[in-house]
Amino acid sequence: MKIDVNSPVLSQLVTDRGAKQVSTSKLVVSESATEDRTTFHSDSASVDALTNQAMQTPDIRQAKVDALSQSVSSGEYEANAAATAGGIFASESI
Repeated sequence: MKIDVNSPVLSQLVTDRGAKQVSTSKLVVSESATEDRTTFHSDSASVDALTNQAMQTPDIRQAKVDALSQSVSSGEYEANAAATAGGIFASESI
């Protein structure tokens, strides 16, 4: 899975790295500790818009399938074993 850093959902991510007071139940002494907290804020309109966009994306990119099929049929397609292996390796190392 790849994360699109330009996604509008990512801009809604809020990270709070403030110092918090932590106290133990048996001791009266409080200790200062840093706590990382991440919160997602979303409204239903954003979620609905992103859901609709995802649902409209086709599972099969027919134009690419047709172009590859035509190049294979005409004998123009040449497989590059090194590029294929590199792509498989890159997708497995994510």
